[in-house]
Amino acid sequence: MALQTQPVPNASPLHVLRYVCVLLLAASATVAARRHGPAAPIAGQSMYLAPSCRAHTASLTDFGGVGDGTTSNTAAFKSAVDHLSQYSGEGGGGAMLYVPAGKWLTGPFNLTSHFTLFLHSDAVILGSQDMGEWPIIDPLPSYGRGRDKAGGRYASLIGGSNLTDVVITGANGTIDGQGAMWWSKFHSNKLKYTRGYLIEVMHSDTVVISNVTLVNSPAWNIHPVYSSNIVVQGVTILAPTHSPNTDGINPDSCSHVRIEDCYIVSGDDCVAIKSGWDEYGIAYGMPSQHIVVRRLTCVSPTSAVIALGSEMSGGISDVRAEDITAVNSESAVRIKTAVGRGAYVRDVFVRGMSLDTMKWVFWMTGNYKSHPDDGYDPNAIPVVDNISYQDVVATGVYKEAARLEGIQGAPFRGICIANVTATLSKSRKYPWTCTDIEGVSTGVTPAPCQPLQGAHDGACPFPTDTLPIDQLVMQQCAYSVPASI
Repeated sequence: MALQTQPVPNASPLHVLRYVCVLLLAASATVAARRHGPAAPIAGQSMYLAPSCRAHTASLTDFGGVGDGTTSNTAAFKSAVDHLSQYSGEGGGGAMLYVPAGKWLTGPFNLTSHFTLFLHSDAVILGSQDMGEWPIIDPLPSYGRGRDKAGGRYASLIGGSNLTDVVITGANGTIDGQGAMWWSKFHSNKLKYTRGYLIEVMHSDTVVISNVTLVNSPAWNIHPVYSSNIVVQGVTILAPTHSPNTDGINPDSCSHVRIEDCYIVSGDDCVAIKSGWDEYGIAYGMPSQHIVVRRLTCVSPTSAVIALGSEMSGGISDVRAEDITAVNSESAVRIKTAVGRGAYVRDVFVRGMSLDTMKWVFWMTGNYKSHPDDGYDPNAIPVVDNISYQDVVATGVYKEAARLEGIQGAPFRGICIANVTATLSKSRKYPWTCTDIEGVSTGVTPAPCQPLQGAHDGACPFPTDTLPIDQLVMQQCAYSVPASI
């Protein structure tokens, strides 16, 4: 893995040293995690993890693929998936498309069911710079419009809908969205439609993304939406920290999600859990729930390590995050909502965070004013309740320990904070900002604000049950490299 770093603004030499150490540790952790994933090809064979092994394998070169970095392979990818879809039926055993070493330029293409996309360690899938290759598709019904612009949106580079048993994996091959063109057009307001994502899977069940590197996405990197049984494991995501809206992993109206052993450098939230936008999300009514995030490493100077919202109008519940490392990030956990969102964010449990160089450790706001249009209901008041943070150590905090701002007349309740130490880079008379919140705390330094000083038994809750997504069985699958390679 080639370690790619980003500059640390306004950091002391000590912070820079800590920053580099965290990145090195993250790289080591990612490599260690991948020891349980696909091995490098040996004597024409390779291994990969998947819910089920594939009976059929073909190479992209079998369908006219050319890995020279300049020839368009859009037709080759589409032809390959179309051909291999014949094995997706019951009893077919499914199929795998092998992407060999090379640079494979392509526009958007869709996957099929019972299918694995496998990237060789030296394979790079490149997003086309020809905007004519990016189809315009309908906005998501739970958003009512594109996220950047009203109306439709560009298709995602790798997509699919109504799929079952889909795997995107490899020997740490790369998917490069070549997003600089899109970022420039976005900043100069030259786009008529919302940017596409790197990977978007809709209305699907059992999706595994593992052991790949994603770089320079036009916008969000991984966006499962209206789907269930999602695993994102051992993935590295890299984007310049100034790139717009390059969120790492955004489960959206999804249930039973497991995100683990991932390393993300991002221009936006590293993980953002969403469920629809204002009246459109309320009408669609599909929550995000039963989500596990563990062993995540994040660098995001302008955004959160883990965000909930701001689009959360279908509801968010039962989110469990633990063993989180972050450096040079705006906030560790951020809840974003507003009047008009409706629904709820509740039963959020976070423990075991190691943080360095943060603006805020915890941030909640009930005044995130981004709306799709003027049709939102001013009486749709979101509920935020039962939020627990514990076992957190943060150094180099240069704004406040926390900024917690609920909604007047509808305070955020049930906040529990325990065993948290935030070392501020400068002494502040008021290290906490708290309005319209209610909760308890114990073992917190600096001392929290008065609304959090209720009686406390010494620990915050964290569920002890095992979620079904943690019981998803992954098989060690072997295959022979296609003879055409």
